[in-house]
Amino acid sequence: MATKTASGAVSGPRRRLALVIGINDYQNHSKLRNPKSDAQKLSSLLKDIGFIIDTSSSVETYAEIKRKVVDFEVSIEPDDIVLFYYAGHGVQWEDQNYLMPKDFPEFPKIHEEDRKEIDELLEKGIIKKEKADILIEDISKKKISNELKTKAINAQNILNTLSDRKPYVIIFLLDCCREYVLRNPDLNRRGGNSSISGSKSTGLAAMHKAGALIAFACAPGTFVDDGPKGKNSWFMKHLLQHIPTPNEDIVDVLRDVTDGIDPSTQIMQSV
Repeated sequence: MATKTASGAVSGPRRRLALVIGINDYQNHSKLRNPKSDAQKLSSLLKDIGFIIDTSSSVETYAEIKRKVVDFEVSIEPDDIVLFYYAGHGVQWEDQNYLMPKDFPEFPKIHEEDRKEIDELLEKGIIKKEKADILIEDISKKKISNELKTKAINAQNILNTLSDRKPYVIIFLLDCCREYVLRNPDLNRRGGNSSISGSKSTGLAAMHKAGALIAFACAPGTFVDDGPKGKNSWFMKHLLQHIPTPNEDIVDVLRDVTDGIDPSTQIMQSV
C-alpha cells in the first residue's frame, strides 16, 4: 500500500523494470548455445519477483535492439528499479564495449584498390614492409571501427541513456565475455607484433556509472566458456542462486550478485 511522506508526496513499492536480451543464432558469426535460454530463465524469475518485462516480440537484430532500448528508456520513471541484461557476442574496441546483434555483418576487409596502391609503394621502395603492414592494419582498423559504431550497440551508451531517466538504481548485467576472434586476415599480417594482438578480443572493458550496479560474466579482459547446450552459464547460475533470496530487498540481492562475481572466481566459470 502506498503511503505519504513528510513532504506529502505519495510513496510505495518501487516499480521494477527489466530489459532482457539473449542471442544464439548469429547470421554471420559463430552461433552460441545458451544465451537465449539464460535470458528466458532470468525473465521468468524476474517476473516472479515483480519485474515488468516486455516479451511481446523477439529482440535480436540491430534495429530491434535499438528500438527496444528507446521504448524501454521512455518507460522509465524516476525512482524505478531498472535492470538490463544482455547475453550474446560482445567485443571490446578502443576501450568501448559493443554488443553484437544477430545481424551484425562480417568484419570488412581492405579493398583491393587500397592493397594494390600500398603494394606498389612497397615494390618501388618508397615504403618498407613494416610500414606497408602498418598502413594495411590502420585501414582495416578504421573499417572495423566504423562497422562497430554503426552496426553494433555501444553498451556504455545504453547505460548512459538509462541513467538519464534518473531511476533509483540500474542493474546492468553483461553475459558476453566469450572469447571472440575478429575474423579479419588483414589484422594478422604483422603477427605477434600487431598492436591489436592478432585481432583477438581481450574480453570486455571495465564500465562505470554513478547509481549503477554493473556486473560482467567475467573479470575485465578475461573470457567465459559458453558451456554445453541446455545448461546455464556460470554467470546465470550465480544470478539464479541469489535473486530468489526471501525477505531481502531486491537491490541488496543484486548487490550481492555483483559483489559475488569478482576476479577471484572467474577462473571457475567453465560449465
